[in-house]
Amino acid sequence: MGISEAQLETWSAQGKTGQFTDTYNSIRGNLLDSSAPYPVKNCELFLQGSYGNDTNIWADSDVDIVLKHNGAFYYDIVGMSETEQQAFKAVFSTDAEYGYTQFKADAETSIKRLYNGVQVGKKAVLIPGNNSRRNADVLIAQQFRRYYSYEPGLHGYHEGVAFYANGQRIENFPKQHSENCTAKHKATNKNFKRMVRVFKNMRNAMIEKDLLPEGVAPSYFLEGMLYNVPNEKFTGAYSNMWVECFNWTVTADRTKLTCANGLHWLVRDGTPTSWPVANFGAFTTAAKKFWES
Repeated sequence: MGISEAQLETWSAQGKTGQFTDTYNSIRGNLLDSSAPYPVKNCELFLQGSYGNDTNIWADSDVDIVLKHNGAFYYDIVGMSETEQQAFKAVFSTDAEYGYTQFKADAETSIKRLYNGVQVGKKAVLIPGNNSRRNADVLIAQQFRRYYSYEPGLHGYHEGVAFYANGQRIENFPKQHSENCTAKHKATNKNFKRMVRVFKNMRNAMIEKDLLPEGVAPSYFLEGMLYNVPNEKFTGAYSNMWVECFNWTVTADRTKLTCANGLHWLVRDGTPTSWPVANFGAFTTAAKKFWES
């Protein structure tokens, strides 16, 4: 039967952004203040997540922020030849004096001093909101480089972020994710992000109706899923777009789908940067049932 065009159009609309902008600007000013106990000149701060990618819906509340240390970096060199790896190791043979562990400790201390009720989680630091500020999750990370070539004076790598959670290093590429989503949006006559919001609102409705457990379909993976859909599918009425995007997704070879950053596989087991196979299947099954009910 499908969902009414009016409902889909409502779901496609972007949520309010005013307070999240004020929240980001306020936290940015505090965390990059020269009085911080970490080297601010080697740091940058930027948005990620729904607000950073303009895919926020009315139900979204937290602002996701990255505080990134560029004074040192983690790396992956497995994509280079043995000769290139040896040349790299000859130059970068010692650890940085001020690295992620010290930076994270200094940043957490500073955030606790600046704000009340701060909660340090497994991945991010929660700064509780108030009347003028939304909740904000601050990911404290270090620069990460995935090298694909290395010659003296000519280094080829993808730059991202890295952090540790439960003793495991997690590497991701939030800027590439955001840039690719924006390019996809332009290439689809600005329908890509509208359709992401439709799927996000539908996910929330399915959770409310107990058709889908919470946490099975994070926004990050929904953006990645739709990023793979060919641009020509994002045309016509919202109901047509939904059917075209969904049908393409469930018939595609899921092992070849990538995250929106283009540097991680979308659907894989055993990696924190991919959507577990069972969760991908649970979402698509629930979405089909919800659409047909």
